[in-house]
Amino acid sequence: MRRLRVAAAAAALGATWLVPVAAAQSAHAAGTHLANPFVGATPYLNPDYVSEVNAQASADGGTLGTAEAKVSGYQTAIWMDRIGAIAGDSTHRSLQAQLDNAVATGANLFEVVIYDLPGRDCAALASNGEIPATAAGLTEYETQYVDPIASILGNSKYSNLRIAAVIEPDSLPNAVTNQNKPACATAAPYYETGVAYTLNKLHAIPNVYDYLDIGHSGWLGWSSNMGPAAQEFAKVAKATTAGLASVDGFVSDTANTTPLDEPFLPNSTLQVGGNPLDSAKFYQYNPYFDEHSYDEAMHASLVSAGFPSTVGMIVDTSRNGWGGSARPTALNSTPTTVDAYVAANKVDQRPFRGDWCNVNGAGIGARPTAQPYGGSDPIIAFIWVKPPGESDGDYPTATHAHGDPHCDPNGTQTDGNGGTYPTDAIPGYDIPAGQWFAAQFQQLVGNAYPSLGASSGGGDNDTTPPSVPTGLTVTGTTASSVSLSWTASTDDVGVAAYSVYRGGAKVATVTSGTSYTDTGLTASTAYTYTVTAQDAPGNVSAASAAVTATTAASGGGGGGGSVGCTATYSISSDWGSGFNANVTVANTGTKATTAWKVVWSFAGNQTVSNMWNATYTQSGTTVTAVNMGYNGTIAVGSNTSFGFGASYSGSNAAPTLTCTAS
Repeated sequence: MRRLRVAAAAAALGATWLVPVAAAQSAHAAGTHLANPFVGATPYLNPDYVSEVNAQASADGGTLGTAEAKVSGYQTAIWMDRIGAIAGDSTHRSLQAQLDNAVATGANLFEVVIYDLPGRDCAALASNGEIPATAAGLTEYETQYVDPIASILGNSKYSNLRIAAVIEPDSLPNAVTNQNKPACATAAPYYETGVAYTLNKLHAIPNVYDYLDIGHSGWLGWSSNMGPAAQEFAKVAKATTAGLASVDGFVSDTANTTPLDEPFLPNSTLQVGGNPLDSAKFYQYNPYFDEHSYDEAMHASLVSAGFPSTVGMIVDTSRNGWGGSARPTALNSTPTTVDAYVAANKVDQRPFRGDWCNVNGAGIGARPTAQPYGGSDPIIAFIWVKPPGESDGDYPTATHAHGDPHCDPNGTQTDGNGGTYPTDAIPGYDIPAGQWFAAQFQQLVGNAYPSLGASSGGGDNDTTPPSVPTGLTVTGTTASSVSLSWTASTDDVGVAAYSVYRGGAKVATVTSGTSYTDTGLTASTAYTYTVTAQDAPGNVSAASAAVTATTAASGGGGGGGSVGCTATYSISSDWGSGFNANVTVANTGTKATTAWKVVWSFAGNQTVSNMWNATYTQSGTTVTAVNMGYNGTIAVGSNTSFGFGASYSGSNAAPTLTCTAS
């Protein structure tokens, strides 16, 4: 699946304390490399973007203008989307001038996008770059683009800045999913070599933090994509001098509109009409409906691929809010088919998850925030990579050959499975990438979630998180459920929602009341819960004190039953000397599993080289695969899957699998 952005190189000026201090962290001294550079930072604002926003706010005036003006107070990234952006032009400051301004104004968080690979955006047209995917193009990228940027960033006068570099959006994901496209097959080796070169150059600068782009949940969320993607990122990182340490983290949803959370669709395996929700046409068996769940799962896959557990995940929330009148405000449980149930309850209003260009109905999302889900969650920050209001691209016309058909409001695109959908681009406009798009900005502000509308008691620029939820109490248990309640948090702009975590993993968003019942649990099992509170501007409290509940024994409340599973094996690709395979593990028992194990013996000399969504050992021909921490629980009638890559010679017969569960 393909989609994306494009932005003009921006310039910046000004500083303001907008990222809440979620944890104590010492001041950044020269040479210090922080675990999370976003905590307690003073962001650097982009004066070109600020001018665009303020001009629009002044022109619109009234309530809309007041809301629009608030956007100028939030940091957006500076895009180095061409070689010329380094030196700047008549309307955009140079990279060096930007950094000088940051130092002069007292800001210490500077966000820059490295975005000019040879053959850039091979699966799109609106954001194709200036450098060809050739050996000469790679040399040009390294010597005329990366080297000058690294030289500027490495100047000692910038050593007290925390420079967060978003490295090459839409590059390595294309090397995973779009190799059937000739342009991507040609570009992939240059992507890998170019990204490794960039990591080498920037990692050598102690105050630069490198974040690789990982697409979004609607692109790499399938198990057949996620595991190979993690391996691809590890492959490129291992090719650098510092290896995996050259990467500080990963960023998702860059310039996209996939929501942070689907509050009324928290369980992708929920059965409706005898089918799991992820079987809906909108999701096509992709189990990750939002960026929160996707980033946590991708983090686990990355750790499985060798990255340290401290590697951080970032989400671009500049346009994924999906507020406005179309946003559902309560669960609608009446639909009896998965497609109708999803349509009634999803906040993502796109007709197709592959829609990406100037999407109609989108809204500004959560404000830039450090540690939005607490210090223990792998998501370390929300940032605004894409400046809201800058066009994603134009489309071809009879008199204008350049552009991307995906940006044509009257165009269509396909899902690869025979489905055809509208592009969902805002109708009536054809604005080149990076140029100001007034109508889009007005819509993004109007549909912002949390709202940017006028509010009292601190307003949307408030950065104080709600008080920590207290009084978390277990109010009842059965063999398959735990009921909880807590005391309401306080906040100057009100509490918008609570998040409930089981064992550190989010299980629910509670938008009304201060209680929740967790269901589908296993009998005679201890579960630990915490709760956080979030206010309307997006600030999140620290987690409550934990409480542990033990479910009743089997038969005490209807939670008894048997545990069983089956495993189904299929080869997804085979190139003669190696292959990829998928294994689906289905719960065939009468109660949820807590863990599972699949064992098989190859008939030939097949040797597993890597596995995703499971851990494995191989002894001779026998392979044992065991669930990860996040996918051991399978509800009755549901399934999960894992995959692996292997090498072989000779025959490649499918083995017989044995599945056991507890």
